[in-house]
Amino acid sequence: MTVPLGGYDPGFYESLYAAEDRHFWFRSRNAVIAAMSSQAVAALAPGYRVLELGCGNGNVTRLLQTTCSSGLVIGMDLYGEGLRNAQRRGASLLVQADVNRPPFQKKFHLIGMFDVLEHIPDDGAILRQVFDLLEPGGTLLLTVPAHQKLWSYFDEASRHCRRYELPELRTRLTDSGYRVDYLSQYMMTLYPLMWLGRRFAGRERGGDPMQLARKELQVAPILNAALNFVLAQELRWLAKRAHLPIGTSLIAVARKP
Repeated sequence: MTVPLGGYDPGFYESLYAAEDRHFWFRSRNAVIAAMSSQAVAALAPGYRVLELGCGNGNVTRLLQTTCSSGLVIGMDLYGEGLRNAQRRGASLLVQADVNRPPFQKKFHLIGMFDVLEHIPDDGAILRQVFDLLEPGGTLLLTVPAHQKLWSYFDEASRHCRRYELPELRTRLTDSGYRVDYLSQYMMTLYPLMWLGRRFAGRERGGDPMQLARKELQVAPILNAALNFVLAQELRWLAKRAHLPIGTSLIAVARKP
């Protein structure tokens, strides 16, 4: 089965919604986002504005409402299916809109894009659009999947256009006007597991990436708890903005001068 690349399949939201609160991958990513977003807003006066682009089911929007509680947090997505789930999660301010036609009159002090950029064919154009939505001195907090050699059925099912290398992402950001304050790989422990697991599964997949991706989102309690614990050890290094030598994802903190 061939899956088109780019964009997003709204039918995938329910599979994600069932996994996001418990699955080690989402829990570990949220811990990193919480640490980085807290740092980004620490010096801001109350009333600052935060926007999550591509908020989907609201799993991170709800987190940002806690870590950025002195500010105004808005989640924005193109699809109503995700926004309805975000409402169920307690995300309070939600907007259905296209980032190419943002409905906002004021700019933002912090914008988050969490595993969104890889869905967009012209990522440079979107980064420039987001740059225009930031206040001078504002921060873009960004996560993306790493390493094209890890490309698998999951990327196909998710309609990714690419996975990123560190120099590639840095170039995309600087070419769009940002100053890169921090850029690192993370989820280091997952690298060998992902490389092996997805290749073995890929040999047996029978051409059905969506079915395999949904299977990967199922929570196996013992393995889930073990990986959640191991990945939690990375957080103390990432919170200090240390650079991990390998990982399955990238995180960037970039600023509008």
